[in-house]
Amino acid sequence: MKVGIIMGSKSDLPVMQDAADICKEFGVDFEITVVSAHRTPDRMFSYAKEAASRGIKVIIAGAGGAAHLPGMVASITTVPVIGVPVKSSNSIDGWDSILSILQMPNGIPVATVALNAAKNAGLLAVQILSTAKPELAKKMQTYKDTLRAKVEETAAEMES
Repeated sequence: MKVGIIMGSKSDLPVMQDAADICKEFGVDFEITVVSAHRTPDRMFSYAKEAASRGIKVIIAGAGGAAHLPGMVASITTVPVIGVPVKSSNSIDGWDSILSILQMPNGIPVATVALNAAKNAGLLAVQILSTAKPELAKKMQTYKDTLRAKVEETAAEMES
């Protein structure tokens, strides 16, 4: 079981690294590379077409600007795709990326996280994988318990 993390350009790496870090934290195998929908469409097509046969169970695709990568990949593969809208230098406050990924036509679903939220994409990928791997589900429960405990600790400090 592996997660594929792809992005439209190397400039997206500072955002997409968060997804890789979550995979590492949970012990999930992953690969990370650049696949541009606009500059390397043949590479994108091959990546999406071959993903399942290479053991990829979830694809996290980050893109900025017109952000066609997640939707185009989703149109080619049966592997679930999580889109990460990236606020890039040519972006209109990130809304162009958000809407490009979010507004997919019926039949081509792309799970979409918040702007620059590759960490959430990584967590969602882990949750998807955890449906078939009980040990991952346990790790995810521990992660969520830790989040809850931190909030309860902060609340107790503020209330005292």
